[in-house]
Amino acid sequence: MRSALLLASMLLATVATTALVESEAQACGGCFIPPENPTVVTDHRMILSISKTQTTLYDQIRYQGDPASFAWVLPIAGQVDIGLSADALFSVLDQSTQTQILQPPRNCPPRPSDCDDGEFSASAGNASDAAAAPPGVEVLKRETVGPYETVQLRSTNPAALDEWLATNGFVVPDSVKPVIATYVAEKFDFLALKLVPGKGVRDMRPVRVTTPGATAVLPLRMVAAGAGATLGITLWVVGEGRYEPQNFPAFLIKQEDISWNWAQNKSNYVDLRAEKTTAGGGRAWELESSDIVYPQTVSNQLGFTGEIFLPDGGREPAPGGYTPIKDGQGTIVKTADEARDLDIATLFQGIGAATARVTRFRADLAYAALDADLVMTAGPDQAIVPRTRRVTRESDQPLCPVWNGCSQDGTAPRDEAVARSTPSGGSFGSSCATSPGGGQHTWLAAGAGFATLALANAVRRRRRMR
Repeated sequence: MRSALLLASMLLATVATTALVESEAQACGGCFIPPENPTVVTDHRMILSISKTQTTLYDQIRYQGDPASFAWVLPIAGQVDIGLSADALFSVLDQSTQTQILQPPRNCPPRPSDCDDGEFSASAGNASDAAAAPPGVEVLKRETVGPYETVQLRSTNPAALDEWLATNGFVVPDSVKPVIATYVAEKFDFLALKLVPGKGVRDMRPVRVTTPGATAVLPLRMVAAGAGATLGITLWVVGEGRYEPQNFPAFLIKQEDISWNWAQNKSNYVDLRAEKTTAGGGRAWELESSDIVYPQTVSNQLGFTGEIFLPDGGREPAPGGYTPIKDGQGTIVKTADEARDLDIATLFQGIGAATARVTRFRADLAYAALDADLVMTAGPDQAIVPRTRRVTRESDQPLCPVWNGCSQDGTAPRDEAVARSTPSGGSFGSSCATSPGGGQHTWLAAGAGFATLALANAVRRRRRMR
């Protein structure tokens, strides 16, 4: 698949470190780790932006250890453009697309309506320079991007490529060498990245990688480097429509299949996901949500989350926010604001502002599933998939207050609470229905009352006019 894009970038989060606690960092792609520093990659977060003109991929993984000992090697199609991004971008997309499970209404008996002593408050209840390339390896481009040394390579000889990588500090495990040989046979180039000497975890910045053309293939075979028995991946696809996996199974957990267990105070959503993942042989992807996301909204949210306003009126980057971009001599070439604007422009490049769609997927892949690269394609079903699921099925009953007049006499399961509660001098308040349809009757009654009042006022006005 020479025409397909196979690339990955990395997102490296700045994480505070303390004594006796291993420093935590984030990276991406094929992570090549020295044997003396064993680490298992357990989770990725990726953003894939697809338009007719270009494709950009961001990738975030988490590991523990010294980031200076890590290296990243990514298969690419031709030369790519490399730029810096920010952790805040992942945060914004995560917050705006994360699945929300809303529990069903409790339908508890309300406090009597004539209890207006103000004592009761309702509870929510819901709550270094690279060496010269050996024969068989061509260095296409070498540049420093922020805290990273990057080299774009081409090779027709897997052994020569392995030699170059090892000579330049990229420790390639024996298990990964056949994978690299396969990519070489498929005529892919490679992007190698590592930290500039002297840089540490606090210097790390996210990196994005852009290739011309509209393609959507994730290099899962390379991602397998450093992975454990199971690898979790959250993927956002940004484009002008809803995407789905072409060569992997996918599933959607429908709202009507979710139930709420009041005794455990949780839904069965996680259990349903686990069942469908198992049924998919550890290869299945869950479509969590797919909806319109306006570029301006993302820009506004990044402007808020990416900075901290200081008491003197100034501002500074928030942890994970955008920072100025500097060249190899330390000169600022783009301000933090310019870096943010460029990142957003890249993310939505070639995508209509009114039709920008973000589709979110989640997969917990068995290691055996990382034997093929993931191909995404436009889905035949372009319906919106909201991230919010309102649960309508329930098991057990919620605990409700038992009202003895205006006083609460303990709690009981809903049916018992309804049977035991007694009104005060009047009736129970209408703020909470005692049956699933009760809320509708309350609104209808209120509507009838407003209609009667309006009719009476009209009659009085006519009489005055006479």
